[in-house]
Amino acid sequence: MSELKGTCIVGQSGGPTAVINSSILGVIRTALDADCITRVLGAAHGIKGVLDDKLYDMGVEDAAELELLKYTPSSALGSCRYKLADPDVDETDYKRILEIFKKYDVRYFFYNGGNDSMDTCNKISKYMQKVGYECRIMGVPKTIDNDLNGTDHCPGFGSAAKFIATTCMEVHRDAHVYDNGMITVIEIMGRHAGWLAGAAGLATWAGYGPDLIYLPEVDFDMDQFLKDVSDIYNRTGKCMVAVSEGIHYADGTFVSEAKTSATDGFGHAQLGGLATMLAEVVKKQTGAKVRGIELSLLQRCASHVASKTDIDEAFMAGKAAVEAAVSGVTDKMVAFQCTREGGKYTCQTVLQPLDIVANFEKKVPREWINAAGNGIEQPFVDYALPLIQGAPGTPKSSELPRFAALKKVFTTEIDQ
Repeated sequence: MSELKGTCIVGQSGGPTAVINSSILGVIRTALDADCITRVLGAAHGIKGVLDDKLYDMGVEDAAELELLKYTPSSALGSCRYKLADPDVDETDYKRILEIFKKYDVRYFFYNGGNDSMDTCNKISKYMQKVGYECRIMGVPKTIDNDLNGTDHCPGFGSAAKFIATTCMEVHRDAHVYDNGMITVIEIMGRHAGWLAGAAGLATWAGYGPDLIYLPEVDFDMDQFLKDVSDIYNRTGKCMVAVSEGIHYADGTFVSEAKTSATDGFGHAQLGGLATMLAEVVKKQTGAKVRGIELSLLQRCASHVASKTDIDEAFMAGKAAVEAAVSGVTDKMVAFQCTREGGKYTCQTVLQPLDIVANFEKKVPREWINAAGNGIEQPFVDYALPLIQGAPGTPKSSELPRFAALKKVFTTEIDQ
């Protein structure tokens, strides 16, 4: 395929992670060094920045500040939850995107996100092909939920898993200080896939974690749950439980349904309040002192306990996306192919078609969950343990983390 010269746009979408900016750095640094990419633009707040013509010129950023993106959590360019319509129903957004692409001679588009973001990427890619506008479009994976189809794991999951496991170990120690009885319920993110809640099992494996773990891959039974908790509490005087926010009954109803009051931009229920609700039920059943703890947003951007493996792989994903696009590839998402044979972990990038990634959720294999549905098995530990390895080595100022401070200069200011 002949060389394609032109501008590239990179954007971020969906929930933030501790390493999402490492992927963006991988894209930006590689794109700036590519002779065929004439200009590197960052979309302010994802695809909304493209639609609104709010694009940052990444070429004017200080190199040293850009490097700090590796250690800076959350979405440095800003994110969004904006769902593009089906182009066969409404082409308005796509015509606007094409207009902006032509305005800046955009020939490369990189979108960093999860399931819904890959759907956005896929729709734009197919539309550009349909109208005959040559633009190489690549998805860069991101999600702490670890539920993207076609990849061994997702950048962001390893760091979130490390935070969850570490926090569970610390809470376990706190809960065992006094000799009085106590039950602790910890709510962990994960709507339909239990990878994050399963990560609490790493703490149990290490000797200081939940006695019970409930994932959405197994239907929840309140009576059995109360029996599980009561049996352990009556035997030991303590019980620690980890629950995925998305646990549901056999009819599909979320256990936290009564607490659900809103949806995000893609129509997904905003879950929460499960730990408090379960704590009330358990207290009424047992009469014990019960604490409900919701990790909430803390698990998304905890860069102070990020995994170096996660940081490095996130950068690798962004770099691979640009290298593939420059070589002529389009309509793909970068994915990870890994081996864990004999305790030796290796990871390399591969490419997956966007249309097999978008809107398909990868769940925890049932055989990685115990028969009772209240804990994880060793294969989950073997899978997750390599992903949390290494300390981030975050640069600090006055012993506080030093995050990237970007200039964020709009192209409209430069091009006047």
